[in-house]
Amino acid sequence: MAPAILGLVLDSSVLVAAERAKRTTTDVIQHIRAEVGDVPIIICALTVAELAHGIHRANSPERRQQRRQFLDELKATVPVHPVTDATAEIIARIGSEQAANGINLPLADLIIGACALELGYAIGTHNARDFDRIPGLRVLSL
Repeated sequence: MAPAILGLVLDSSVLVAAERAKRTTTDVIQHIRAEVGDVPIIICALTVAELAHGIHRANSPERRQQRRQFLDELKATVPVHPVTDATAEIIARIGSEQAANGINLPLADLIIGACALELGYAIGTHNARDFDRIPGLRVLSL
């Protein structure tokens, strides 16, 4: 049996899939809690930027409004963790160590993963492949 997790940082991939499926924020969080239990669930500030990017790229006003509503409800429901100076130090250390080993991590995933490491949380994602390359990060495929 895997040890309990202290908390969960949601990766954008989980949230983008939920928004595309027209799921509500409440439904998404309830579904995740059913899988991981009653632990703190947060998002990284970079995830806000990634979801907001999708708002501005929407191909219709209706789609833009749907995405805006999803992000606003998410921010009202789930705490947003800032990228701190401690996060930046983790990003620099892991990024340089992995690059020295020939592993180039996508910067967005490295930032979100560093946020989870800073807090001692796991990452919940649909993109385990990239996050599995971040040493010490517990990755949960949701």
